[in-house]
Amino acid sequence: MTKVLLIDGMALLFRAFYATSVYGQFMKMKNGTPTNGIHGYVKHVLAAIHTIQPTHVIACWDMGSTTFRTESFEQYKANRVAPPDELKPQFDLVKEASTLLHIPNIGLTGYEADDCIGTLAKVYGMEHEVFILTGDTDLFQLADQKVTIMLMRKGIGNYDLYTPERILEEKGVMPKQIVHVKAFMGDTSDNYPGVKGIGEKTAYKLIQQFGSVQGVLDNLSNLTKAQRTKIEENLEQLLLSLELAKIHCEVPIACELSEAVLRIEESHIRELCLSLEWSRPEPFLSML
Repeated sequence: MTKVLLIDGMALLFRAFYATSVYGQFMKMKNGTPTNGIHGYVKHVLAAIHTIQPTHVIACWDMGSTTFRTESFEQYKANRVAPPDELKPQFDLVKEASTLLHIPNIGLTGYEADDCIGTLAKVYGMEHEVFILTGDTDLFQLADQKVTIMLMRKGIGNYDLYTPERILEEKGVMPKQIVHVKAFMGDTSDNYPGVKGIGEKTAYKLIQQFGSVQGVLDNLSNLTKAQRTKIEENLEQLLLSLELAKIHCEVPIACELSEAVLRIEESHIRELCLSLEWSRPEPFLSML
């Protein structure tokens, strides 16, 4: 059975970087380039591979901070601080690390990694089993009968697996409805507004009752006066947030599965460690 692992590369890299940098552990090459984030990224990837035993693996990446979302809403993610200087050189090196492990790197300027993941999951999920490795609950909206979200927890190799059934059980909505919830409640991390005065609890209640943003708008007369007023006064922000929250699954990218066959060998690990000046390949080899 074909089993495809799609990796949210930036999510892994950032998580790995901050897990060690908080203690000042950067692991540097002779030229001073830090590699702590890449070291953790490789561990996360190998642990996930060991856990689900995929037949194919692909890593997806953000390609710069300018996307169609920032063009639609200038303040999108504008509240985020610039990455630390110790992390910046690792953005390119981590992709080289993936290449050395024979994992294809997929990304396209103007789109986020989430959109690339969504596009590939939609294609592969038509015939194959797909697992998405991420730390971002935004990707819950991609869960499907053949698409499972592997949400990383604290440590290496700890995951919560989210299927549509589990999301419905925990959230009370189907995966595709989550984007409608977020349209109402907004997102402080991604910095889009939602409807001022409507929080998470009310947002979920509205979508559970009416199914979608349009369903709520079609039933404004059934809402409380306060809810109706908030939505009417923030209608433009609501519709904008719906577009910003939605993962777009029609990105013009492609990756033939023949290019993504899992074939990590001991020699690849040793070459990677040599390239990044890591003296001990054994921790990685033990994960194969």
